[in-house]
Amino acid sequence: MNTFFNVADIGDLGQALQEAKEVKANRFGYQQLGKNKTLLMIFFNNSLRTRLSTQKAAMNLGMNVIVLDVNAGAWKLETERGVIMDGDKSEHLLEAIPVMGCYCDIIAVRSFAGLKDRDFDYAETIVNQFVKYSGRPVVAMETATVHPLQAFADTITIAEKWHELGHTRRPKVVMTWAPHCRALPQAVPNSFAQWMNAADVDLVITHPEGYELDEKFTAGAQIEYDQRKALEGADFVYAKNWSCPGVSNKADYGKILSKDMSWTIDTEHMSWTNNGWFMHCLPVRRGLIVTDNVIESDHSLVIPEAANREISAEVVLKRVLESL
Repeated sequence: MNTFFNVADIGDLGQALQEAKEVKANRFGYQQLGKNKTLLMIFFNNSLRTRLSTQKAAMNLGMNVIVLDVNAGAWKLETERGVIMDGDKSEHLLEAIPVMGCYCDIIAVRSFAGLKDRDFDYAETIVNQFVKYSGRPVVAMETATVHPLQAFADTITIAEKWHELGHTRRPKVVMTWAPHCRALPQAVPNSFAQWMNAADVDLVITHPEGYELDEKFTAGAQIEYDQRKALEGADFVYAKNWSCPGVSNKADYGKILSKDMSWTIDTEHMSWTNNGWFMHCLPVRRGLIVTDNVIESDHSLVIPEAANREISAEVVLKRVLESL
């Protein structure tokens, strides 16, 4: 595996979930793979779980780790071509990337959507430059449009809980939009939809009109605009905000079209489910996305999800190391 951005990159998802189970049972069993190998983690944006879990996963594999916060520990980087660099950006990404590649064996990149230019974001302009110019395998730690390490961890969490409960039927998984005070990217919901469509689940996506995600991520899912109808009988409820994806109107891309608080997940919403389990990628705005009593309930999976971020990252890095 030379790049990791989408569920297709992981290959057979059932095999990947089995490998995750094995890695979780023996986290330090593959250290020879990473001996004398270096992971460079590059952050264009803030991070807590992604930074800690990916670094821990690399250390589990015996790797050296270099962490670069572009906004705090490097020259300001220009990302666009054809510009006159007479502002505050001292170095171009096209020189910085091959230099970074000189110091590592694998590059992991985190770069959010700008939410101003849909074409620029959905072309994955920044991370694709790393793929093209670094000469190294590239792992997405969240990009403008996807967050595959999170979605893989979510998939592991659902599979574990469903196995623990002893069910043999397919679970109903509902991803519901929820209100937020800021415009957020679509990376997490895009990847969650993509990975759930590849998993052995029945996926329903519910959101107000105007928040339709790109069909290249949601194809195969049921779209339901009535939140209550969507949540009825749900086994897992994945709450997440996202700004307008601009699918039908690029002019609306990145905008907040609704702050309808009736979409906030509370105990009434969870009462519509099949004794469902609450999920969120974190960080979460309490009172907007979810109420205290739901996220603190014994049916909240937010901490197991976060813990499984280490496992998803370790499986991915293990596979990349095996391909070197």
